[in-house]
Amino acid sequence: MTAILIRGGRLLDPVNNVDALKDVLLDGGRVAAIDAPGKIKSPGAEIIDAKGLVVAPGLVDIHVHLREPGQGYKETIASGTAAAAVGGFTSVCCMPNTTPVNDSPDRTRWMLAPERGASIRVFPIAAATRGSMGESLTEYGSLKAAGAVGVTDDGKPILGEGIMREALTAAARANLPVIQHAEDTRLTGGCSMNAGPMAFRMGLRGMTVESESSLVERDLRLLAQVKDARAHLHVAHLSTKAALDAVRRARRNGLRVTCEVAPHHFVLNEEAVAGYNTNAKMNPPLRAELDRAAMIEGILDGSVDAIATDHAPHAAHEKEQEFERAPNGITGLETALGLTLSVLHVRHRMPLNRVISLLSAQPAAVLGLKGRGTLAVGSFADVVIFDPAKKWVFKKENSRSKSKNTPFDGWEMQGEVAITISEGRIVYKKQ
Repeated sequence: MTAILIRGGRLLDPVNNVDALKDVLLDGGRVAAIDAPGKIKSPGAEIIDAKGLVVAPGLVDIHVHLREPGQGYKETIASGTAAAAVGGFTSVCCMPNTTPVNDSPDRTRWMLAPERGASIRVFPIAAATRGSMGESLTEYGSLKAAGAVGVTDDGKPILGEGIMREALTAAARANLPVIQHAEDTRLTGGCSMNAGPMAFRMGLRGMTVESESSLVERDLRLLAQVKDARAHLHVAHLSTKAALDAVRRARRNGLRVTCEVAPHHFVLNEEAVAGYNTNAKMNPPLRAELDRAAMIEGILDGSVDAIATDHAPHAAHEKEQEFERAPNGITGLETALGLTLSVLHVRHRMPLNRVISLLSAQPAAVLGLKGRGTLAVGSFADVVIFDPAKKWVFKKENSRSKSKNTPFDGWEMQGEVAITISEGRIVYKKQ
């Protein structure tokens, strides 16, 4: 592996509070040296001129759907990680709702095998219960040993109080977070969008705010009953002010709870589904403007721990049907940085180092991905180099993902990725 010397860029490393012009040497898959411009001598290293660009830790997405095994027509680990590299991501954590469900060490190891063709690092998140049926726990210790970094039943939330308490207790022993898709499905049967005037006008059944917030509150009550300091609840793709307020209260009471918000939940509101736009149909659904604004507020005030895409590819024929029958989800790996910079950095004036932290250091910390989300000497050579001022237009036909289900086709965004480096290998270079 050839050493790489990145020269003259603006190094941003939120973990170490670095924001300065620096040269960075990558060697042996690690960050080997950082110094003032012109100070590092490395004969034979490949030179990258980063003048005028930001050099930051590779982005970390803790919520993606790579669809393998079993749904390769939507996405493969190879195609999904290629799309991630275009978006500046160097680590992705993939959900277990595959076919079959990732509920065993063998399946976890299968996903990590070199034959899958991943271009960046993949961290599987395993099923919390066998088959994600919510009845009996999987073997958390064995799954962790095989490479799993968390447990979840994802789109099939754990509704039984007893089994959820068991999951929190067993996961604490294994030092893994329990990740919950907060939806009381007993309240959302037949629902396909957010409850409110928009759903009424469209003649659709809507998911109430309470279907999310009530399960978050229930899980926090159960978390408080687990007498183990390692017990950790992570709320996936939080979308409502009520649920975010519950997380805030729990933290004040000393509970170990973290949460993520997806770009679509702070960029769009329920108006995006007008005209029965299935490419804006997702779960949790796009909410009312009050909730969208609350997600922005929670990100700005530090209540939200991470931005995660919930990249959920679907084939065109699946989305091109009646709104109620179309599957939930959108792609998001290639648009996350551009959307986040456009909305949080440009519109809401969030400092660039905080934006980068939400997309790298903080998600890495949530799932304990050591050596990721930072460019300290000795850390993994995971780097994104981007132009924060460059405006560009996202076109779905150019996406590296196998699926094109996005509401952001044709959107102008700010902040374009120039180069992505994963463990010392250049995995994407803007042509």
